[in-house]
Amino acid sequence: MTFPARLAIASGLLALFASSVALAAYPERTVKLVVPYAAGGPTDTFARVLTEVWGKNLGATMIVENKSGAGTMLGTEFVAKSAPDGYTILLSTVAHSVNPSLHESLSYDPIKDFSSVGLAARAPLVLVVNNDLPAHTVTEFFEYLKSNPGKVNYASAGIGSAPHLGGALLNHIGKFETIHVPYRGSAPAMADVIGGHAEFMIDSAPTGLAQVKAGTVRLLATSMKDRLPLTPDTPAIAEYLPGYEAYTWNAVLVPAGTPAEVIEQIRSALQKSLQDPALKEKANMMGLLLESEPNPADLDVFISAEIDKWRDVVKTSDMSKN
Repeated sequence: MTFPARLAIASGLLALFASSVALAAYPERTVKLVVPYAAGGPTDTFARVLTEVWGKNLGATMIVENKSGAGTMLGTEFVAKSAPDGYTILLSTVAHSVNPSLHESLSYDPIKDFSSVGLAARAPLVLVVNNDLPAHTVTEFFEYLKSNPGKVNYASAGIGSAPHLGGALLNHIGKFETIHVPYRGSAPAMADVIGGHAEFMIDSAPTGLAQVKAGTVRLLATSMKDRLPLTPDTPAIAEYLPGYEAYTWNAVLVPAGTPAEVIEQIRSALQKSLQDPALKEKANMMGLLLESEPNPADLDVFISAEIDKWRDVVKTSDMSKN
């Protein structure tokens, strides 16, 4: 064997060894979980309790880094353009699947620029109405909407938010003509439902149910396909409107090109964390349904399905203009 050939083989082996050592060493520094929302919101709150457990199971210090703006696109772009080394992770929501339809162009590809780790949690919504609305059941509510086309307002936390999607899907499947009124967050939206300036809202379960408990609004239904464990006596909208299901979610993504071995380390630690009893209890108080076995393949299918689902809703509702 010639010297150049031996040198090439030696160089290849050295590179392979260096790569193996690098993978074996992961994680050797702080891991950032990027939340594309401002601090204090539901996604941020969940991220902070999750990283406490996740970091221990991963064997690393994990910190939450908030990069809000442009309807989650700022933080999402940051992760898409980060080094694919496992040290920058994105905690995405349903906005990840809606933005491609809301905006003519994105600075990143929601599929090609990311590798999936797994779905972490689902966050159901609840349909609540103003106490003075003459509808005490879902059937009465739907009859009221049909009798008042273009006259009933629903509030949301903003264009493209989960409450907006919930209302748009209601119109899309039920063929109703309710009017969307966007607000700068859930709190002012709910305040106007309570005050009677908007007739209903499909709000996140924790905040919606808190108002129901306080007696300021009336609960009619929940948004997921099946009834919620927290409210077993409350019907799901799907029981009256087949095919209806709206909720937000928290999915874990990393930059495309992240080594499979690193993704598996992240995923394995995530799964162990989601099965932690203390985390489950905290998540339950937040109204979250944790996944038991997150995996990349399932998340790939899920996100693609969500993009297709909301594309149709955005198109038929002119959501980008509402």
